[in-house]
Amino acid sequence: MTLRKLFTAGLLGTAILASTAQAEVRDIRIGVDVPYEPMEYRTPEGELTGFDIDLGNAMCAEIGIQCEWVVQAWDGIIPGLAARKYDAIMSSMTINDERREHVLFSEPYFTPPSAWFAPADLEMATPDESNLDGLTIGVQRGTLQDNYVTDLYGDVAEIKRYGTADDLVLDMDADRVDIGFLDYPVGKSTLLDSESGEYKVVGEQITEPKEYFGDGFGMAFRKRDQELADAFNQALATLKENGTYDEIFQRYFSE
Repeated sequence: MTLRKLFTAGLLGTAILASTAQAEVRDIRIGVDVPYEPMEYRTPEGELTGFDIDLGNAMCAEIGIQCEWVVQAWDGIIPGLAARKYDAIMSSMTINDERREHVLFSEPYFTPPSAWFAPADLEMATPDESNLDGLTIGVQRGTLQDNYVTDLYGDVAEIKRYGTADDLVLDMDADRVDIGFLDYPVGKSTLLDSESGEYKVVGEQITEPKEYFGDGFGMAFRKRDQELADAFNQALATLKENGTYDEIFQRYFSE
């Protein structure tokens, strides 16, 4: 069964007949939190772009449908899915057991490490409880990085939470945050490659424990929408096989 037919049959309950008649397939709305560069952000002209956006559009094209992107703040992104504001989430969401209680995940499409980012003149080899004591740590609110930092260092450091990574960067530029903890691709794009200040990675990139860092980024769906998730899983597999995934990956992560 083709992706278009799988999607049509599963999501819309349309019978696919042996005739040449084709059922109409509606567009899909996908929730996304912007900005989170290089995964999702706006161009100077206001257009949505980024790895998630390009990959999502490519998967929709493979299925034979159109994606409509709905911008939603991170702390309301799962409730927005439950409230049917959109049909799926594709917004650098880490697959973990806590979220599995609320949503159905696709197969992972990207597995980034997290990392500590600080001004270049910060003297610190490896962040730990002793040298983070009394510092201000910046994180994006409601993320796995927020959970990790709060649980491990919330008793010794001040945790400042931000609605977007860009807001965190503004406070780091203004010396209101000593060190930030972000997905590595986001920190690289917003801090290491920034022209507003000089920053560095402190310590090693972090992918464990899985309790916090999960199994990579996945699309999220309402639990009853298994057929829709299957269609996107099949589209992702096809894009990896035909080279489209690698082309999109190199567009944002060539270094």
